[in-house]
Formats: sequence, structure tokens, C-alpha cells
Amino acid sequence: MSVLEELKRKLGINRAVLALSVARLGDGIGNSILIIVIPLYVARLPSPWFHLPQSVLVGLLIAAFGLVNTAAQPLAGTLSDRTGRRKAFIVWGLVIMGAATLAFIPATRYRDLLLIRALQGIGFACTIPASMAIMTAVTERATRGGSMGVFTTFRMIGFAIGPLLGGLVLVHLGFEAAFLVGAGFLAAGIVAVQLWVEDPPREEDEAAGRTTAFFDRSLLTPGLLSLGGATFVMAATIAMMSTLENEFNARLAQTALGFGVAFSALTVSRLLFQVPLGSLSDRIGRKPVIIAGLVLLMPTTALLGLVGSTLQLTAVRLAQGVASAGVAAPAFALAGDVSVAGGEGRQLSILTMGFGLGIAVGPLLAGFLAVVSFEAPFLIGGGLALVAAWIVYLYAPETSGENANA
Repeated sequence: MSVLEELKRKLGINRAVLALSVARLGDGIGNSILIIVIPLYVARLPSPWFHLPQSVLVGLLIAAFGLVNTAAQPLAGTLSDRTGRRKAFIVWGLVIMGAATLAFIPATRYRDLLLIRALQGIGFACTIPASMAIMTAVTERATRGGSMGVFTTFRMIGFAIGPLLGGLVLVHLGFEAAFLVGAGFLAAGIVAVQLWVEDPPREEDEAAGRTTAFFDRSLLTPGLLSLGGATFVMAATIAMMSTLENEFNARLAQTALGFGVAFSALTVSRLLFQVPLGSLSDRIGRKPVIIAGLVLLMPTTALLGLVGSTLQLTAVRLAQGVASAGVAAPAFALAGDVSVAGGEGRQLSILTMGFGLGIAVGPLLAGFLAVVSFEAPFLIGGGLALVAAWIVYLYAPETSGENANA
């Protein structure tokens, strides 16, 4: 057996995993370009209806995406469970996101941007539960951590490239070019999904109602809710600094490109550690890796408010990326382990909703608290990470390693 074949066996990589991962790469690049562009775009548009500090306006705009995304995911997850047409949800979600990205170009008011971000949130809500349901269906428990690591690594490659590319395009070509490039990568994701991703065969759960009921309380287990809380805190802490791009640039005397490099540093470390930590969770258990990641999030988040240079900001973001890698793939793998046939979309949407809500609340919290103290949002975020670690310790099950209990 060749080294490549052995690696594929250990990580559980198959055609479906690789195809969906490549598709998410284009999605990640197209979406993350906006991380750099939006705060600067807000500064140039009038907002007569919103007489608020600029950091709050940016936070509200970023939050609009996450809040709409979180609200729409239960419906999207239920419909994908009910119809079994996961691929169609992914494709149409990407279409909506691409069209909304192009809509930034003619936008002339802040309220236009709010509507656009809401549409992007709807599109994202269509893609995520369906993507995670397919990943669960085409992977095996023994290697699911590694498979989820590969999937999230490809997505993080997109998130690593996007802010850096967005900064370069913005500096040299302007806002319109940045939006066109973002929409182009989303279009590439649509093509990849259409060509390479197939819907897995449907499996009817023994409890027939689970395939049709919009709300099934039995799917909301304490373990899944604790994992949803963990992904919420992870997303909130890593997204906080996006609202404060202008403040970071002023404090550190850096450009949009410098901020983009520092912001992307998190995704670079996730690229290096996501697959190894996902595979580690296959061997020693998901729960210890998740808890360790949350504990590491505490100091790495708190230090963001204390950095004094672009180099220090980049170093802290690198460490924060390692922490988030310890949470992401093992948490999604564990959720996949305990999900029931016919309810994967709804159950995995608990985690993706947590992530979306964190992406919304983190920047919003940072925008409001930064008015009082620049350091406050990062100190509070670090404290929340410790609380989340304790909740996971108390309630999350274990399905792999020597101490499996579910």
C-alpha cells in the first residue's frame, strides 16, 4: 500500500469527501474576501437611519449574516432531511450567496448592505446543514474525525486565501473588483458541487416521524446542545476582531493588507493542525481534544486586546487557530457519531447554528464593548471559552477512543 493510499485510509478520504471539500474551498474564498472589504465599505456609505459608532455599524452588518443564517438553518435542515436532496440545497445556497455578493456593487446606502447580508445568510443556511449531512453519510465513525478535518481544512484554505486576496484586490483594484472576485469563487464552488457531489441514498429512521417532523425534541440531546455551545463560543471568539479592523489598523499603524495577513494567520494554523487533531480525536477520543481547544481559546482570545504590533497580532491569531482546530473537526465528528438516520440535517444544524450565531454575536459584542474598552470584548470572550469547556466536560458523550460511552 502506498503512502498516499495509507493516508487516505487513515483519514477516511473518499471521492465524496474530496469533492465536497474542494467545493467548499471556492465557497470559503468567496465569502471570506468580504471580511476585509465590509468594514471599509461601510465607512464610505451614508447611513442616515443609523446614527451609531462605526464599530457598531460594522458589528450589526456582520451580525445580520449570522442571525439570519442561524434562524434559517432549522428550516433548511428540516427540508433537506425531508426531501433528501442535499445537493440541490448546496447549489442554490451558493447561487444566492453569489448573487448577493454582486449586489454590493450597486448598493448606495447602509440599509442596502443589511438586506444583502441577510440574503447571504439565507444562502449560507441552505448549504451548511446539507453539506454536513452528506459528510456524515459518506464517512465512517472510526475515521470521521480525520474526514471532518480534511473537509474543514479545505474550507479554511479558502478562509486563509480570502482575506489576503481581498486586501490585495482592494488596495490595487478597488471595491468593485473585490466583489467580482468573491462572486467568481462562489461560482466555481457551484460548478464543483454540480459536477462532483452526489446525494447519498436515503435511510429511513425507525421512528418514521423523524423524517418529516419540523421540530423533534428528542433530537435535541444535552450532548449535542453542549457541542453547539462549544462551536458558538469558538466562532464568537475568532470573529470578534473582524468588527474592529479600523481600530486595529489605527492602534498598530497598519494597512488593510496588514490586517488581512494577521486575520488569515488563524486559518494558516488551522490548515496545519485541523487534520492531525481530527485524527487524534479518532484515537484518544473527541471530548479531550474539544476541551483542550476551548481551554487554549481563553488566553489566545484575551491577548488580542493587548497586542502592540502586527507581528504580535499575527502570532496570537496563529495560536488561536490551533485552539479552534481542536474544537471544530472533533465536535462535528462527535455530532455525526450520535446523529440518527433521517435527522442528520436537523441535528448537525445545532452545531452549524451555533457557529453562525457565534459569527453574529462575536462581532456585535465586540462592536458595543469596544466603545467602552478595546480590551473588554476579548477578555469576556476568553472567559466564555472556559465556561464552554466545563459544559462540554459535563454533558458531551464520547464515541471514540478508549473511553467511548455512546
